[in-house]
Amino acid sequence: MEKRPQLDIVLCAPRGFCAGVDRAIQIVELALEKYGAPVYVRHAIVHNKYVVDGLKAKGAVFVEELDEIPAATAAPVVFSAHGVPKSVPADAANRRMFFLDATCPLVSKVHVEAQRHFSEGHEIVLIGHRGHPEVVGTMGQLPDGAISLVETVADAEAFAPRDPQSLAFVTQTTLSVDDTSAIVAVLRARFPAINGPHKEDICYATTNRQDAVKRVAPEVDAMIVVGSPNSSNSMRLVEVAQRAGCANSMLVDRAAELDWSKFDGVRRLGVTAGASAPETLVDEIIEAFAQRYDIKVASSGTQRESIVFNLPRELRVAAAG
Repeated sequence: MEKRPQLDIVLCAPRGFCAGVDRAIQIVELALEKYGAPVYVRHAIVHNKYVVDGLKAKGAVFVEELDEIPAATAAPVVFSAHGVPKSVPADAANRRMFFLDATCPLVSKVHVEAQRHFSEGHEIVLIGHRGHPEVVGTMGQLPDGAISLVETVADAEAFAPRDPQSLAFVTQTTLSVDDTSAIVAVLRARFPAINGPHKEDICYATTNRQDAVKRVAPEVDAMIVVGSPNSSNSMRLVEVAQRAGCANSMLVDRAAELDWSKFDGVRRLGVTAGASAPETLVDEIIEAFAQRYDIKVASSGTQRESIVFNLPRELRVAAAG
């Protein structure tokens, strides 16, 4: 029998589901349990194909816009964890739809901050990625023109405000901490009076997962980030790993997608998962390597996340039951 190569797998901790993702998935599952199928979900509840497919199998129906939902339905409609523009719940109310808001509370915090800055008369800069649903939702909290999107350091250097003395900034919650810091540094240097968030907008889970990757990446030959390509926080983990010294870093949705040629000669492998990727997919990746290698698995980091967000009032009884 051919001797299999040795492989040390280092699991980043923390990794995987955050409190906001866990809450959003629970909202869909509890709505299905309480109200029965179908439950409509506007946009992917979280950016992970495995999770979305699993909820579809239970009776969730995913749509991009409310007009895709039958007009006379009494079925609940769930808004995704990324948040929605104010026009969406207003439209749902006009259509007499029963809706449940699964927006992550940390995204809602950014919405509240943007509204506060607007009320104080500030022009608002949003640091984020154009077209991402969280960015669309945040910009949609205020009238057109109230928020300017800045994606890069170059954008920050070129930004021309109406009044440099009356500026504020907020950020998307799933960005690279280092990239965002560089953009903020440019804005503060150009506009010393700019107002920032009372507390960091990039969420605790994004920061913790990036810190764990920075710790592991320099010590491994390759890094796998488990997550879907439309997941912003997962994509940022790949970038963080590459910048931290592991050029051979890649995003993998499922074990079936592994390109085994990328692991020739690899003796130490780092594995993490984006905040929308379930731990079962990490287990699947490890099992795939166990079929080809003699593996030894260890964890790097012991940070535990104890944050839990409340469910909507309508579902708390179902959760307790």
